[in-house]
Amino acid sequence: MTIKQSLITNPLVKLSSEFGQSVWLDYIRRNMLITGELTALVVEDNLAGLTSNPAIFEKAIAASTDYNDALTEITQSNDLSPLELYEKLAIQDIQQACDILQPRYEKTNKKDGYASLEVSPYLAHDAKATLEEARRLWKLVNRPNLMIKVPATPECINVIETLISEGINVNITLLFSINTYEEVAHAYINGLEKFKAKGGDISKVGSVASFFISRIDSLIDNKLKKIIENDSQSANAQVARSLLGKIAIANAKKAYQLYKNIFGSSQFLELAKRGAKPQRLLWASTSTKDPQYKDVIYVEELIGPETVNTIPPATYAAFKDHGEPRFSLESNLNDANLVLEKLATVGINLNEITLELLVQGVDLFSDAFDKLLEAVAQKRSSVLSSKLNQMEFKMDASLSSAHNSTQEEWRTKGLIRRLWRHDASVWTGDGEGAWLGWLRVVDDEFFNIDEYETLQKEVQGKSFKHALLLGMGGSSLGPEVLAQTFGSAQGFPELLVLDSTDPVQVKHFHDKIDVKNTLFIVSSKSGGTLEPNVLLDYFYDKVKQITPNPGSQFIAITDPDSAMEKIAKDLKFWKIYFGYPSIGGRYSVLSNFGIIPLAVIGNDVKHFLNEAKHMIYSCTSSNSPSLNPGCKLGLALGLAQKIGKDKITIITSKSINDFGAWLEQLIAESTGKLQTGLIPVDLERLTKPELYGSDRVFVYIQNLADDDGENKQFIDQLEENNQVVIRIHLLEKAKLAQEFFRWELAIAIAGAVLKINPFDQPDVEASKVVTKQLTNEYEKTLKYPKYEPMFVEGMFELYTDNSNRAFFTQNIAVNPTLKDYLKLHFNRLAKNDYFSVLAFMERNLINQDKLQEIRHLIRDNHKVATTLGFGPRFLHSTGQLYKGGPNSIVVLQLTVQNTQDLSIPNRKATFGIIKNAQARGDFEVLSERGRRLLNLHINGDLETGLTELVKIMKEIYS
Repeated sequence: MTIKQSLITNPLVKLSSEFGQSVWLDYIRRNMLITGELTALVVEDNLAGLTSNPAIFEKAIAASTDYNDALTEITQSNDLSPLELYEKLAIQDIQQACDILQPRYEKTNKKDGYASLEVSPYLAHDAKATLEEARRLWKLVNRPNLMIKVPATPECINVIETLISEGINVNITLLFSINTYEEVAHAYINGLEKFKAKGGDISKVGSVASFFISRIDSLIDNKLKKIIENDSQSANAQVARSLLGKIAIANAKKAYQLYKNIFGSSQFLELAKRGAKPQRLLWASTSTKDPQYKDVIYVEELIGPETVNTIPPATYAAFKDHGEPRFSLESNLNDANLVLEKLATVGINLNEITLELLVQGVDLFSDAFDKLLEAVAQKRSSVLSSKLNQMEFKMDASLSSAHNSTQEEWRTKGLIRRLWRHDASVWTGDGEGAWLGWLRVVDDEFFNIDEYETLQKEVQGKSFKHALLLGMGGSSLGPEVLAQTFGSAQGFPELLVLDSTDPVQVKHFHDKIDVKNTLFIVSSKSGGTLEPNVLLDYFYDKVKQITPNPGSQFIAITDPDSAMEKIAKDLKFWKIYFGYPSIGGRYSVLSNFGIIPLAVIGNDVKHFLNEAKHMIYSCTSSNSPSLNPGCKLGLALGLAQKIGKDKITIITSKSINDFGAWLEQLIAESTGKLQTGLIPVDLERLTKPELYGSDRVFVYIQNLADDDGENKQFIDQLEENNQVVIRIHLLEKAKLAQEFFRWELAIAIAGAVLKINPFDQPDVEASKVVTKQLTNEYEKTLKYPKYEPMFVEGMFELYTDNSNRAFFTQNIAVNPTLKDYLKLHFNRLAKNDYFSVLAFMERNLINQDKLQEIRHLIRDNHKVATTLGFGPRFLHSTGQLYKGGPNSIVVLQLTVQNTQDLSIPNRKATFGIIKNAQARGDFEVLSERGRRLLNLHINGDLETGLTELVKIMKEIYS
C-alpha cells in the first residue's frame, strides 16, 4: 500500500479530507517534539493542532525524564520558583509545537495549525489577573499560531472579548452550557468588531470554543443510575435508562445548531467579508470514561464540518485503528432535542449540571496545576539539594496527622497563593495585607547591588575602625546576627550594636570606640522610637565636639517621610537609606535595615541575597504546602501550639548562635497577643531530657560545618523521649540567609493558624506610653516618682502591685526573709507555665552568667521553660509576648541602682531616668495584664548583688 493510499484509508485523515473536521491532539510532551513524533503525526494523520492543560503537563513532567536535564540546567544557572520553571519549560514546548505546526497554519490560511497554552487556573475567577496573564503569555510565546486558553467562567467572558479586540487568539475552555456558549460566541464577534474598528486585521485572529463532552455524561449518568437504583421498575427509571450516555452528544448537537445560527448571521457575515473566521466549536474531553460505551463514541458521534475534535492519545490511537467516520453531528436532531427534554422530566436540570461541571472543572484544573507545580518543585528540590537548607520533623502520630491534613487544607483553599496576593483574610482581615512587603523585598534589593558596592568602596576609603548601630528590636537584632555570624571583611569596620539606655552600657560602648573613626548607623523605621533618638543625641554631640562636620559620620536607615529622615537631613547626615513602609521592623532584615549594615562591614551582599533567594523561591505561592519549607514549618508550630506545645526551644550551632535572639523576637512579637502565642526559649542550657515537660517543641538549627556533637547527642535523646523535634541543617553558615526568610514566612503562617495578626504589636506601644508619661513629667519637674517597697533586706528591695501584694500578704510566713518571698513567688509556677527574668541592667557576660544560673535553677526544680531578657532591649522583642500572650508567665523583674549616669544633650532626663521609666512602664503594663509579678531592686554594687541573689536561690533549692 502506498503512502497516499494509507492516508486515504486513515480514519483521522478522512475526518479532515472528507468531513471537514480538524483533528487536534490533546497532549504535549517534550520527547514528541524533539524526536519528530509530532511532525510525523502532522504528515501521516493530517494533525492540525495541539492543546495542552495543567494535567497534560503534569503527566509529561512528573511521569517522564524528558525534562530532567532542562530543569537541572535552568535551576543551576538561575534559580527560579516552580511556577517560573514550569512556565519556562512550557513556553519552550509550546513555541516548538507552534513552529512545527506553522506550515499547517499557513497552508490553511490561519484556520488550523495552532498550539494552545492555558492561563493559570488559579485565576479563573479573577478577570483582571486572567487578562494580564493572557497578555503576558502571548508576548512570551511570541508566535502567531498560539492560542491562549481562557476559562468560560462568568468573570472571564469580558476578558475573551478584550483579548480578541487586541488580536490575541483565544481557546475558550471549560464550556458545558449552551447559554454560556452563546455569550462566548458573541464576545468573540464583539471583540472582532472592536479590533476592526482599531484598524486590526481580523483575518489573523483565530478562536475555538471548547465544549467538554464526556464529563457531562459522567456526572449525569451517575444521577440517572441513582434514579434507576431507587426504583428500577418505575416509569422514571425507564426514562432514565433510555438517557444513559446520550446527554453530552445531544447537548453538543444543540450547540452546533446554535453555532450555525450565530455565524450565519448578518452581523458575522459582514465581518467574514473582511476575512474573519468563525469561532469553531471544539470538542474536548472526548475520551470514553464508561467502559460500556464504545471507546471512540465521542469522536464518531460528533463529526461535522467546521468543527475541531481535540483527542487524547489513547482515543486518538483507537480511532485511527478502528474509527468509522460519518456525518453524525446533524443526524437525528429531533431525537437529540427529545433527549434533552426528557432529562427534565426525571428531575435533572441541565443548567444546574453545567454550572456544577464548570465549578468542578476549575477545581480539577487547579488540582492538576497543584500537582504539576509539585512535580516541578520536587525535581527542583533534588537539583538544589546541595544549595537549600534541609528540614526534618519528628512528631507524634496525632500531630503528624493534623499537619498532613492541614497542609492539604491549605492546598485546596489556595491559602499560600492568597497569602502571596496579600489577602488579609488569611489572618483576621484586619489590614495584614499591607505588611507583606518582605515577601518580595529580596528581588527588589537586587536592583540596588551597585549602590551597596559603591557604599562599600566609600566606607573602605574613609578607614573607619568601628561602625556603631543605634537601634532597637528589628532594627538592631538582624544586624547584630549578621555582624556576629559573618564578621567584617579585611579593611572594613567592626560592627557594634547598641540597643540599650542603661548608662553603664552606653558608657561601655562609648569607651570601646574611637569616636573620630566610627561610622554611626541610626536605624529607626519611624524615627519616633525613644532609644535610637537619645542615643543619636548622645553620640552626635560627642562627634560634634571633635569635628566641624559631625553629620559626615552618620548614616540613617528609616522609612520615607519619617521623623528620622527629617532629623538626618537637618543634621546633614552622610547618607540616608530608606526602608519599606510595608515591612515591619522584625521582618526587615532582608531589606536595607539588614543589608546596609552587611554592606558596611564588607560582606558580599549579592551572595547573601542569592542564598536567601533559594529559600524564597522554595516558599513561593507555586510551591505546594507539603513542599513549601516555610509553610510546613509554620503549620507545624501553629498546630503544636493548639495542642499545648507552645514553648519553642531554640538550639543552634555555636557559629550561628546569635540567630536565636533574632528568632526570639520574630516569634514572640508576632504571635504573643490576644492571650495566645508561641513562647520562644533561647539560650537555655542543655539538661537531662526528663526535666522537660510536654509543652515543648525543640528547634535545632545546625551548621553542618561545626563540630556539634553535644547538641546532636542531646537532640537524639529528646527524640528518644518522644519530644517534638524540628531539625534544620545548614551546609555552611553563609546559608543562614535562607533561614531569615523561612522563619518570616513560617511565623506569618503560624499566626494564620492561631487566627491573630502577626504584624502588629499593641502591647509594646502600651509600655511606651507609660515610659513617655514618666519621662515627660521628669522633663517638667525634675522629679521621679518614689515607690514604697513591700519588703527590704540588706541591699535588696521587693516591689509589686496591689494584686500581687495581696497574694504575698495572705501566704507569706511570719517574720519573712527575702528567701521566703522568692520561694513563695517561684512556687506559683504550675505545669506548662514559664518563668522569665527581666533584667534592666547592662548586658554583659558576667551579668548574663549570673542570670542564667537563676533561670536554670528554676527550670531544673520546677520543670518549666525559662526565658531571660535584658531591658530595655527585650521591650522591643519578647515584651509583646509577656504582656499580650498567654497568662502563663511568672516574672522576676530585676532593677538596679544607677551607680553612674549619663546626661543626654538637650534633655533633662538622663539615661538612668529613661531606663528607670522603661522598667516602670513595663512593670505597670504587666501588672495591668494580671501577671504574677515581683520586682527585685538591687541597691549598691550590681555584681555583689547578683552573686548574693544566686546564693539565696541555691539555698532555696538545696
